[in-house]
Amino acid sequence: MPTDCITFRETGYFSKLICDYIDQDPMLEPFYNRFPSLGNLKAQMVEKQSTYAKETRAILTDSLHNQYKNVAISEATQTNLSALSKSNTFTITTGHQLNIFTGPLYFLYKIVSTINLAKELKQVNPENHYVPVYWMATEDHDFEEINYFTLNGKKIRWNAPAAGPVGMLATEGLDEVFHLFSQELGLGKDADYLKALFSNAYLSHTTLTEATRYLVNELFGAYGLVIVDGNDSALKRLFIPYMKTDIFQQEAYHKVTESCAQLSAVDATYPIQVNPREINLFYLKKGSRERLVREGDYFKVLNTSVRFSEEMLHEELEQYPERFSPNVILRPLYQEVVLPNLCYIGGGGEIAYWLELKSFFEASQVPFPILLLRNSALLIPQKVKEKLNRMEITNKQLFLKRDAFINRKVREISNIDIDFSPQRKALQEQFEYLYSLAEQTDLSFMSAVKAQEVKQLKGLNALEKRLLKAQKRKLADQVTRMTDLQNQLFPGKALQERTDNFSQHYLQFGPELIPALLTHLKPLEFGFAVLVL
Repeated sequence: MPTDCITFRETGYFSKLICDYIDQDPMLEPFYNRFPSLGNLKAQMVEKQSTYAKETRAILTDSLHNQYKNVAISEATQTNLSALSKSNTFTITTGHQLNIFTGPLYFLYKIVSTINLAKELKQVNPENHYVPVYWMATEDHDFEEINYFTLNGKKIRWNAPAAGPVGMLATEGLDEVFHLFSQELGLGKDADYLKALFSNAYLSHTTLTEATRYLVNELFGAYGLVIVDGNDSALKRLFIPYMKTDIFQQEAYHKVTESCAQLSAVDATYPIQVNPREINLFYLKKGSRERLVREGDYFKVLNTSVRFSEEMLHEELEQYPERFSPNVILRPLYQEVVLPNLCYIGGGGEIAYWLELKSFFEASQVPFPILLLRNSALLIPQKVKEKLNRMEITNKQLFLKRDAFINRKVREISNIDIDFSPQRKALQEQFEYLYSLAEQTDLSFMSAVKAQEVKQLKGLNALEKRLLKAQKRKLADQVTRMTDLQNQLFPGKALQERTDNFSQHYLQFGPELIPALLTHLKPLEFGFAVLVL
C-alpha cells in the first residue's frame, strides 16, 4: 500500500487554530498541558498515577464488568478489562456519538488512532499496560445528527420519533433501514458480511446503546478495545462532588468563559467552539434530557414541572446521580475523573473545545489530558490511482478547491502558455518609464498614466481569463475526467472521511480494510495520510 502524508495546513480543510496547535505555536501553550509525544505521555502517566485513587479504579472495573455482562468479548478485551484493576494500567480514549452503523468514515480513524497509540506506548513502556477506550456518547440527545449514514452518495436515514438520550432509544424501525441498506449493498461475500453485521447489531438488540456496543465490539474487539457507557449510576456517583461544584459554585462557567476570552485575545479568528452555561448539567428522565437552570431560590428542569430547593437538589444528587447528565463542558471532566486516562483523541472541533477547558481542570484538581488530533486519511483504490498517475495529478493537487484544481491542471496540460505574468511585467516596466516622465510635469498627467495602467492591466487579466476559459472548452474531455476523479474522492466537495460510511469502502477493499488502517495510520505523525488500497 503506497502511502503519502500531507500536512493538515496544506490540505486547506483544517482551522487555523488546529494547524497552529499541531505546529506548537507558543501562544497556545497556556491552553494545554503537554503536547503529544511518547516522552510527554510518560510524564503524563506519572501525574495521573499520583492523583487517580484505587477506589475509583475498583468502581470503574466493577462497572465495566457489569456493562460487558452479556457481551461476547475477545481475549484481548478481556485482558484489558482485567488489567484496568492494576495501578500500572492507563487508558487512551476517544469518544463519539452513536451514529447509525458508525456514521462517517472518520469514526474508524478515531478508534484506529486510539488502538495504535496504546500499542505504541506498550512497545516503549512494556512495564505498564495501556487500554484503548471508546467512550459512547449515550446521553447525547441530538437524534438528527446520528440517525443516518451515507452510502454511494445516498443518505440512508432512520425516521423515528425520538426524545431524550439517544442511547435509551429502542431500535424499532431499524428493520426498514436494514431493507434500504441491503438493497444498496447488492450481492457478494462482503455485502453479506455487512448485512449480517447490521442485522446482528440493530435487529437483535433492543436499545441503541446495546446495538452500538455490539457493532463496535465486532469491528474492534479483536484489538482489545474497551467500550465505556458513561450513563452508569456507579460512575456518576464518583462525579457527584464535581456536579455540586458546577451547580452551586458555577466554577466551569467562570473558568471556561475566562479561557474563551484569552483564546480570542491570542487570535481573534480562533473560533469559540462551545460557550459554558451557568449550570452545565441536564436532568434525565425516560424520554427526556432537559437543562437544569436556577430560578431565584429554586432549581428548575426546563420544559417540565420538576423543580428543587437547594436542599432537595443536594438530596437528589446523592440518591440518584444517574439522573444528572453532563453537557459538552462537563463531559470531558467526567471522563477524566472516572478513567486513568493519559490522552484524549478527537477531531478538530473536539480539540478546539478541549483547549477551552484547561484552567477549569486545574481548578477542579484533575489532570488535563494530552490532546491528540485523530488520524485523517484519503483512501484511493488502486485503479483510481493509476488514472491519477496517467493524468499526472499529484496528491496535493487533489486537495485544491475545485476551480483552483481545474485551473492549475488546464495550465499544465495546455499546449499554449496561459500565464500572462511576463506580459504584465513588461507592461509595468513600460509604465515605470511613463511615471518618470509624469514626475516632470503636472499631477493631471500622473493621474492619466495611473488610470491607463489600471485599465491595461485589467484588460490583460481579462484576456488571460478568457484564454483559460477557451482552453477549458478545448480540453473539456480531460477536465471532465479530472473533476470526476476528484468528485469520487471528495464527494460533495468535502473530505471523504466526513461523508462516506465505512461500508462503501469495505465493499471495495474487503476485510483487509481495518487491518490496513491499523498498519498504516500513525497517530504521532501529525499529517493527513493518503492510502492507496
